[in-house]
Amino acid sequence: MAVTLDGVLLSGTPVMNHPLVLPMAAHAAMTAFLYVLLTLARAPKVWGAKFGADVEDLLTVLEPRLSANLSNQFEWPVLFYVACLLLVQTGGESLLACLLAWGFVLGRVVHSFVQITTSNVRWRGIVFSINFLAVLGLWVLLAA
Repeated sequence: MAVTLDGVLLSGTPVMNHPLVLPMAAHAAMTAFLYVLLTLARAPKVWGAKFGADVEDLLTVLEPRLSANLSNQFEWPVLFYVACLLLVQTGGESLLACLLAWGFVLGRVVHSFVQITTSNVRWRGIVFSINFLAVLGLWVLLAA
């Protein structure tokens, strides 16, 4: 199904009502939240904000992890967005596509938590595998 110029799928459904738009919006919101956290973590260095020695020590540890995690949001997730947008364009409204998309978003939240709060590479790898397989599944649906 193609999208008409007024933003409506040929099926008559507005694009913004497509079930794959919400998981994409949720990931975008999570990415925006990470920007807020990174800004707060950099506040002592950038603006000279004072939070107390304990908090500033914690921010010193978290800042590079937040920065690395934020960079990760522009790597594999790009393929998530492309797959979702192509599924929207072609009418891929299956329950499986929605479950894979939400699985990806949930996996990104868990991956971010693990990457920011620990240095456990094994857990990050396991969680990334969930994200990887979810996006791969979306691409398999596109190819089918």
